Amino acid sequence: MMRARVPRLLLLGILFLASLSVSFGIVHREHQESQEESESRGQNNPFYFDSDRWFHTLFRNQYGHLRVLQRFDQRSKQIQNLENYRVVEFKSKPNTLLLPHHADADFLLVVLNGRAILTLVNPDGRDSYILEQGHAQKIPAGTTFFLVNPDDNENLRIVKLAVPVNNPHRFQDFFLSSTEAQQSYLQGFSKNILEASFDSDYKEINRVLFGEEEQKQQDEESQQEGVIVQLKREQIRELMKHAKSTSKKSLSSQNEPFNLRSQKPIYSNKFGRLHEITPEKNPQLRDLDVFLTSVDMKEGGLLMPNYNSKAIVILVVNKGEANIELVGQREQQQQQQEESWEVQRYRAEVSEDDVFVIPASYPVAITATSNLNFIAFGINAENNQRNFLAGEEDNVMSEIPTEVLDVTFPASGEKVEKLINKQSDSHFTDAQPEQQQREEDRKGRKGPLSSILDTLY
Repeated sequence: MMRARVPRLLLLGILFLASLSVSFGIVHREHQESQEESESRGQNNPFYFDSDRWFHTLFRNQYGHLRVLQRFDQRSKQIQNLENYRVVEFKSKPNTLLLPHHADADFLLVVLNGRAILTLVNPDGRDSYILEQGHAQKIPAGTTFFLVNPDDNENLRIVKLAVPVNNPHRFQDFFLSSTEAQQSYLQGFSKNILEASFDSDYKEINRVLFGEEEQKQQDEESQQEGVIVQLKREQIRELMKHAKSTSKKSLSSQNEPFNLRSQKPIYSNKFGRLHEITPEKNPQLRDLDVFLTSVDMKEGGLLMPNYNSKAIVILVVNKGEANIELVGQREQQQQQQEESWEVQRYRAEVSEDDVFVIPASYPVAITATSNLNFIAFGINAENNQRNFLAGEEDNVMSEIPTEVLDVTFPASGEKVEKLINKQSDSHFTDAQPEQQQREEDRKGRKGPLSSILDTLY
């Protein structure tokens, strides 16, 4: 009897250990998934900026708002070279005006949604342009400008890349008007300076430019509620008369706006398309050493793994949602004497208004979980090269000789070449078939415990 029990006890022990192994595997996997979920929400991801958390409001009223993203260098040392770049978002309702002002920063303005009248004011005149979605324009530091949303129904949404000129990471807006949000910068001058400059009595200057206290109390409408104000239709019609429609084909203008979508996309197929303007093609971008990109992707589309050789990319989501996977190096502890290279995957689930930074040479892949549009500023863009790691075209791996592949990977060079060349799409592809196959395999596969029982019985 004892001899008969030994195999059964041994079998029960094996089954018990197997169940523990499975349970441990599930717990470990759940821990990993929990950790990845935390990273996807941005808790441990230094490159992901959730719009609700990382934007600071500069001005807000019932007509719109101005927001600025937190400094990049405060988020992570890995992107400290972005210290002198800031991202600004502007939104306004129909028939509104962002009041005249200037800033101690160069701006690269891009229209994400709606239409705008942009007017740049200089000592020798002014230039007004009608901008639509995809239009971009450099606004040099110190240039007085104002923005109008002339549409009756659609909101205006603009993003600006700011490059401060006084302080490495701060810039100031100087408004001519005096509102509840701020004083006119003219009020900083002394009474004598103002009277001499305008050849007028200070009371008159105060009444006309700043508003007397008595009048403010008697007439609430004399004091604007903020830097974004409402305009009458006749005022907008008059401003439209002096605004120029910009050419859709011109890219090389030194001063006029240019449109990201004016040329054919550099990458395009049924899953997505990528428009891009580089410093070599546009003098405004050359001055800033920035490239400008607009990407449209269908739900389920994948922008295949790629990396930029030297450009740091600031990605701003305009519409839709996506999953981003970035591969880099985990930040090392300073007390370590020798650095060890450890692969780290940074995940993020991004949506409208979110910002994601892609450091130079860090491989990245983007999956659209809905129809998606995003724009991107490439910093340090001159002579940048985009390298894809998969796909039929522009695949840097496919250029490595078979003899080198043979000693680089576990499999033979021929098998590696076959795998590399299997993908017939370029740049964009369908992310779904592989995922669906994994789900089918998982549903059809028997669990570890069932396999052990089948083997033993």
